[in-house]
Amino acid sequence: MSVHCHNDLGLATANTLAAVQAGARQVEVTINGLGERAGNASLEEVVMALRTRPTQFPELVSRIQTEQITAASRLVSYLTGFAVQPNKAIVGGNAFAHESGIHQDGVIKNPLTYEIMTPQSVGLSGSQLTIGKLSGRKGLQGKLHELGYELEGEALDSVYRQAIALADLKKEVTDADLLAIVERRAGDVPASIQLEGWSVTSSHGGKGTGTVSISIGGEVHSVEATGNGPVNALYSAVDEVLQPVLGWHPVLAEYEIKAVSAGEDAQGQVLVRCRRSSDEGPGALVVSGHGLSTNIIEASLEAYLVAINKLHGAEINGIDPAFVTPRRAEELP
Repeated sequence: MSVHCHNDLGLATANTLAAVQAGARQVEVTINGLGERAGNASLEEVVMALRTRPTQFPELVSRIQTEQITAASRLVSYLTGFAVQPNKAIVGGNAFAHESGIHQDGVIKNPLTYEIMTPQSVGLSGSQLTIGKLSGRKGLQGKLHELGYELEGEALDSVYRQAIALADLKKEVTDADLLAIVERRAGDVPASIQLEGWSVTSSHGGKGTGTVSISIGGEVHSVEATGNGPVNALYSAVDEVLQPVLGWHPVLAEYEIKAVSAGEDAQGQVLVRCRRSSDEGPGALVVSGHGLSTNIIEASLEAYLVAINKLHGAEINGIDPAFVTPRRAEELP
């Protein structure tokens, strides 16, 4: 006798349902399918199979409050120390997660396309759109909508390209990663000074040697410098490029680094505040720059270049209060 049920259900659950359909008066089920050897049939799978296939089991009715299934599963997992595998049906972390573009588009249009039960029916708030290498623009747009951003056209394309590139570097692109990408884009400024390339070596004791290639007005300048660590060495090289060309170099007033999300592959977000070396005294212009990358050295350089372009743009075109922060004399370094 065949039993048609959710295609993620385990063999133990399918056999249990077959026994029930054949007239068995008693079967053994456990939350999360915990048990000896290969385990038992999962209570959550059996219950939801009965609920989603009422015509197949017309005489069986469950009085279980299915909305408590996820909470019960997590409690049992916590108390026993046995983790629920991500691909576990009903209660696994991926049960209502969709990464591929085709799946995401289908779920956005109609959740029943790929879900025979609602996430709410087992105690979840909703489906999860996971951004990965196989995600499409529709899926990303839906995720950004959940996060409070409405993007389309070139703005959406730009964020999509960055998100897919990040998915090649990370195991999982989190909501925090997406928010950081969107927020960084909002702070973009015209870049007349561009970083063409860099390399750095660092050794025990903190000494570093960095080389940068910077394009200014279409002309590329390359300089090597040493410093106290890789970031300081690269910043010193950038300063040596700018000073003879612009007549000033940035003076670092503040440097801050933080991880966007958890994990060894997390993106690093760098914030710098800089002023021109030619600016002294009260009212000196201080600007901020943000960098974002899984490579913290690259994020540091990106932030420095953003601040440099703001200072250069303010020097040429006047001050735009949208991206500069006036500082009092006592706040200057």
